[in-house]
Amino acid sequence: MDRTDVTTDRIKASEARQLFSKLLNKVFGGEKRIIIEKSGIPVAALVSVDDLRRLERYDQLERERFKVLEEMRSAFSDVSTEEIEREVSKAIEEVRREKRQKSRRSA
Repeated sequence: MDRTDVTTDRIKASEARQLFSKLLNKVFGGEKRIIIEKSGIPVAALVSVDDLRRLERYDQLERERFKVLEEMRSAFSDVSTEEIEREVSKAIEEVRREKRQKSRRSA
C-alpha cells in the first residue's frame, strides 16, 4: 500500500479501550494510524509494525549520523568555539571567492 493512503485518526483513550480490537484491525490492515488522547492530550499512537520498523530504521540512521558528528567534535575538543567559527568563516569566504572567480572566467 502507498504510505500516502494511510490516514491518522484521533481517539479518546476511553473509546480506544472499547474499540481496541477494531482499531487493531485497521492498523494491521495498513489503513490507519491512531493517536490516542487523554484529556485532549496526545499520549500514545497505535501504528502498524511496518510503521514501527520504519521509525526504528530512522532512529538508527539518526544515531549513526550523530555518532559521526560526535567523532568530528571530539577531534576538535581542544579548539575554542571562537577559533572554529573564525576558521569556518575563512573557509566559506574562500569558497565564495573561488566561485566568483570561476563565474567571471566563464562570463
